[in-house]
Amino acid sequence: MLLNLLEETRYEKIPVKIYDNDALASRDVAARIATIIRQKQAEGKPAVLGLATGISPIKVYRELIRLHREEGLSFNNVVTFNLDEYYPIQPDAGQSYVRFMKEQLFDHVDIDMGNVNIPDGRLAEKDVPAFCLAYEQKINSYGGIDVQLLGIGRTGHIGFNEPGSAPNSGTRLVTLNELTRRDASKDFGGKENVPTKAITMGIGTIYKAREIILLAWSGKKAAIIRKAVEGEQTSDVPATYLQGSANVQFVTDTEAAAALTRFDTPWLVKDCVWSDTLIKKAVIWLAGRVDKPILKLTEADYNNNGMAQLATAFGPVYHINISIFNQLQHTITGWPGGKPSADDSQRPERAEPAIKRSIVFSPHPDDDVISMGGTFIRLADQGHEVHVAYQTSGNTAVWDEEVLRYIEFAMDFARSQGQDATYLEDLYSSMSAFFKSKQPNQSDTEAIRTVKGLVRKGEAIAGARLAGLPDPRIHFMDLPFYDRSKFDKNVSYEDDITQTMQLLREVKPQQIFTAGDFADPHGTHKVCFEIILEAFNRLRGMGEAWTKDCWIWLYRGAWHEFEIHEIEMAVPLSPQEVIRKRLAIFKHQSQKDVPVFPGDDAREFWVRAEQRTQETARMYNKLGLAEYEAIEAFVRWKFND
Repeated sequence: MLLNLLEETRYEKIPVKIYDNDALASRDVAARIATIIRQKQAEGKPAVLGLATGISPIKVYRELIRLHREEGLSFNNVVTFNLDEYYPIQPDAGQSYVRFMKEQLFDHVDIDMGNVNIPDGRLAEKDVPAFCLAYEQKINSYGGIDVQLLGIGRTGHIGFNEPGSAPNSGTRLVTLNELTRRDASKDFGGKENVPTKAITMGIGTIYKAREIILLAWSGKKAAIIRKAVEGEQTSDVPATYLQGSANVQFVTDTEAAAALTRFDTPWLVKDCVWSDTLIKKAVIWLAGRVDKPILKLTEADYNNNGMAQLATAFGPVYHINISIFNQLQHTITGWPGGKPSADDSQRPERAEPAIKRSIVFSPHPDDDVISMGGTFIRLADQGHEVHVAYQTSGNTAVWDEEVLRYIEFAMDFARSQGQDATYLEDLYSSMSAFFKSKQPNQSDTEAIRTVKGLVRKGEAIAGARLAGLPDPRIHFMDLPFYDRSKFDKNVSYEDDITQTMQLLREVKPQQIFTAGDFADPHGTHKVCFEIILEAFNRLRGMGEAWTKDCWIWLYRGAWHEFEIHEIEMAVPLSPQEVIRKRLAIFKHQSQKDVPVFPGDDAREFWVRAEQRTQETARMYNKLGLAEYEAIEAFVRWKFND
């Protein structure tokens, strides 16, 4: 068993402990910390903890709070040193790590705040070097850190040790990477408001801790975890320097570990149990690796690339090739609502009913046309009863100056009609004054949010009409969680779920299309999907008959596409449909040119959408399938029962 595990993990240069989910992992990590605290208490010594901020350690802190409240874990002997802090920043600022640590841990346990150490973002820059030296000396005065918690950024940074950091670096002032600042932009109300610098413990400081635990959750971290664990040590990925420590462990959920070789391409490290899905993934991977169409793969290709076991167990390889080629071919359909009166045994959608009720859920007011605009148009053109439901107002993603422009238009129109524009003039003045004094990340007034929401509503209506929908089938849900979450971190989704249930009952769809693009950097897509799924599951549980005949299709949008082996329905688009989809996206004028939240990608949304679907078509063609202008891809949601 041990030999098998060693073989399976031979690419991994850091031990990785993988859990089904972050809650289980966080409980175990908190238990390890609690054990250290109690051992030190028994010895009459302080427990010295190195603490991290961000999403990754939050559930660890919640479990430590529970252990304090319910099991008597005391923090009266605990000394803490935080990894980092933005510079400059005031400790009471909403983005300050001082405030974060108080809210997430310190205010809820019996720690002596005199034992809490966090880099000081208020210092004059000339005083920072002396502070950093004193920080190091204070850590050393306690004999070093007993256990150091870490997260990992997408640049591979630990603490704020960005690419280029030296492995022996100490606590110091650093300049933040552009990607790090983009990732923080939502918290600060725009990248321009994110500090350009930070004070951070160095890699050398972290390295000296007696135990180092790096936490990583979700598929967003999968790529960087693979680089950190399996890559060569390099300053380009600072976390790789942890490979030299005998005291480090990465703790992840299954999604964050998914890109490790033993999970992503397991045939390279072990004998596999060859499921249909794994065979499909492996053959497509092989075709890409040797740059051949699937039907031209040879036994030598299999044997020379770690797939001899597959060839032996299921060969001859040409039979495997034909099987996978046919599976891919069967995903392609010009009839996303099903082809009437056709044999649907090899098609992704059912032939009957010939005319389906379909509902496209769009988390933001433009996700529908960006992500599946061609399919949306095709469904309407083929006569299906298509509905679109815009789940949130999207008011966060409208520039402030756009609000004033629309109010100016309303004032001018009112005056041109001889009407009193006093109310609008007063509104304009109050909004102008608000914008002049608006602080980074400050929530807009209700009136401003309303105008921004109306801007996006008008654009969404124009886009849906261009796709071929009559107005009664255009639904604006304006789910409450979206605005509520701007003011309250503890958001209930019950009314969002209830509202979604009502719409589903009204439409009784045979098809639901919903965003499965959980790489959305702001998290709205994932929340919207979970609301739909909970609403649908409740209706299923109530025995509503229509739910038995309803299929849920996931689409992805501006952030990334499904892998080819995952795709279950591929809808090819003609050149004319690509242009029509582009025009529908253009209706969202507030998102053109420079959107408020562009993410990492500088391309406009319509360019991303076109190039993404063209790349999917190109990949199908390289595998030996027909050449199309573009392909939109979908995966069907599977219920456990």
